[in-house]
Amino acid sequence: MAGIFKIVMKIKLDYPDDFHDYFSYRLVLILTCDRLLRQDKEMREYSMLAILVGLAIGIGLPMQTSINSRLRNSVGSPFGASLISFAVGTLFLAIMTLIDVHTLGFSTKLFTSQPVWIWLGGLLGVVYLTGNILLFPKLGSVQTVIMPVLGQILAGLLIDNFGWFDSPQSTLTMTRFLGAILVLAGVIITVAAQGWLEQRHNRITETAEKDTATDTDTDTDQSGLGIWRALGVVAGMLSAMQTAVNGHLGRVLGSTVHAAFVSFLVGTLGLIVIVLVLRPQFKLIRPTKTPNPWWMWIGGMIGALYVLGNVYLVPVVGTGLAVVIVLVGLMAGSLMIDQFGWFASKKNPISGVQLIGLLVMIVGVVLIRVF
Repeated sequence: MAGIFKIVMKIKLDYPDDFHDYFSYRLVLILTCDRLLRQDKEMREYSMLAILVGLAIGIGLPMQTSINSRLRNSVGSPFGASLISFAVGTLFLAIMTLIDVHTLGFSTKLFTSQPVWIWLGGLLGVVYLTGNILLFPKLGSVQTVIMPVLGQILAGLLIDNFGWFDSPQSTLTMTRFLGAILVLAGVIITVAAQGWLEQRHNRITETAEKDTATDTDTDTDQSGLGIWRALGVVAGMLSAMQTAVNGHLGRVLGSTVHAAFVSFLVGTLGLIVIVLVLRPQFKLIRPTKTPNPWWMWIGGMIGALYVLGNVYLVPVVGTGLAVVIVLVGLMAGSLMIDQFGWFASKKNPISGVQLIGLLVMIVGVVLIRVF
């Protein structure tokens, strides 16, 4: 406060003649500056909390993937596992919504006063989830991660730049674009570089290197890979759109929890339709000849917290930065699962190259956030 007083007292002011109290005029300026500085400090703390939330839900996402993979092994169907996961998440969010706003309903006037797209977040999530299931056998693990990430970053920056889906607008600068490139480079280094280095070290034949560099893990026709890669990018863009749509829905409903519940409910209904059409077989088995772990049923709760976190993030930091922060958390969570073998996953110790990739992503986030 003393620093503000000294600064304001040095300012030369031309005030109206009828404003004869010189020190009162200065005091108004001092109090105004102090209030603005306090608001700026609060916004910085709010943004820091948002970043921590984004990292936390990002770390939780690969945990959900590992848990749902174990559930899939037990029920025998990826769509069945997804439906169970969404149903558990919907029930969890329904309880939280009743505690928060004491109702699961909302005004029917929203159907006429708001655009149709605010209800599509859950369906976009289902399309993204289903897209990953379809992409994996075609592109392999590496490109199934990289292609959607490219789409997420691209769509996130575009949504921020143009303010689509009523998101907070943030002009795309060269520095922010460079930050996005660094984040993508960090993803590629973290996911793919270690495998490429090992291939080179083992002196795999040139033909084998060409086949494995794309990491298809299948005999997929090379001519068709471009289409699948494009579909991967589109799936990632839909994921970023889901983040923006759910963020706007949270503002409309006045509750992040209520918006997350609606999104999950729509996604669950969409999966029910898919299951009714495909009619997959449901059977509960013990793939490892040991009792199924209790934690294989909680993947939906983690997914619910992920959607809830995104609804909270968008109004605070914007869609583009929300996508990038969650992405960094996702990579960090994946590395921890590999390092410690959580949720019955195979242990793959973290390498120095992967840590470098994570550091590159963090630098990219700083460039996007600060500039």
